[in-house]
Amino acid sequence: MSEAILLVGGQGTRLRPLTSHIPKPLLPVAGVPFLTHQLARAAAAGVTRVILATSYLAELFEAEYGNGARLGLELEYVTEESALGTGGAIRNAARRLRSAPSDPVLVLNGDILSGVDIAALRAHHRLTGADVTLQLKRVGDPRAFGLVPTDEGGRVTAFLEKPQTPEEIITDQINAGCYVFTRSVIDRIPPDRVVSVERETFPELLATDAQVRGVVDDTYWLDLGTPAAFVQGSADLVRGRVTSPALPGPPGDALVLPGARVHPAAVLSGGTVVSPGAVIEEGAVVEGSVVMTGAHIAPGATVHASAVGRHAQVGPGTSLEATVVGDGAHVEEGNELPPGVRIACGARMAPYSVRLSAAPTPCATEHTAVRPTSGARGTARPATTA
Repeated sequence: MSEAILLVGGQGTRLRPLTSHIPKPLLPVAGVPFLTHQLARAAAAGVTRVILATSYLAELFEAEYGNGARLGLELEYVTEESALGTGGAIRNAARRLRSAPSDPVLVLNGDILSGVDIAALRAHHRLTGADVTLQLKRVGDPRAFGLVPTDEGGRVTAFLEKPQTPEEIITDQINAGCYVFTRSVIDRIPPDRVVSVERETFPELLATDAQVRGVVDDTYWLDLGTPAAFVQGSADLVRGRVTSPALPGPPGDALVLPGARVHPAAVLSGGTVVSPGAVIEEGAVVEGSVVMTGAHIAPGATVHASAVGRHAQVGPGTSLEATVVGDGAHVEEGNELPPGVRIACGARMAPYSVRLSAAPTPCATEHTAVRPTSGARGTARPATTA
């Protein structure tokens, strides 16, 4: 038996309004919930049992996956009543582990798209006798990340906070969010309280001379925590820039799922995904975007690097550039939305409310740019960038 813990409890606030009604790991990425890609890759690497550490909208995970049999896995669910941090979540989920004290346990963050060789990482952990093994990633600009320097043998020498000055950048290696723990080490994390594995657990292990090792991985890696990254990750999977056993079709320039309707005169490209029940009308151009279930893209609309939520509508001649349209929102005719705009779930943007060029017709009536409908959730930003 090989076990893993997946941390899927976050609220995904950076992705709002996409996560207003659905947890971040269940957002559709290349046609299936992102968590399905992670579970499928874990199963392909020999993992047989997974504990899902849930919190936000926890009931939706079991509704989606049940006991895990269709993925060839045994799944269990552990729900945090209050946020426990990364280390606390791992310790809380460990109550359901069956591994022996010396067995390796894989731990994955639920928002990282990666090509890491999980089986090789576990094998390295066993070979070196490590207490914890971390996947590390080299990045061009590490200022937004904690730094993880290692010695020549791959042993971690420090965990450093985000550098504030150029002199503090002593390595380009960062924590990539995939770990292998020896089970007994997880049991040493204090239970029932907030614990940060990055700021507390790992530094304390170094202080006790534990074997904490890092493996620098040069495969694809992307944190899907922002709308731009979410859309990019989906497109990269569709185009085959990163692989997944769960991809519902061969790599290509677009993925049109069963039940979607795309007019022959529409143009899809750049790794676009069109979900079941979605409609793309004549003359619409959709590039590198995610069009979710039941969404409608009207004739002549242009959608680039954007996410269009479930049952949302994009009107004729409207242009979206790196825009997020929440579930059930209507962006009516002739709007031109610049990068970073987010339209709340259920909101309605009147025709020609936002233009980057002159409107083709004069204003006949006074419009309210965004009118949230009753019960709408999320944040409407009618004419600003996020």
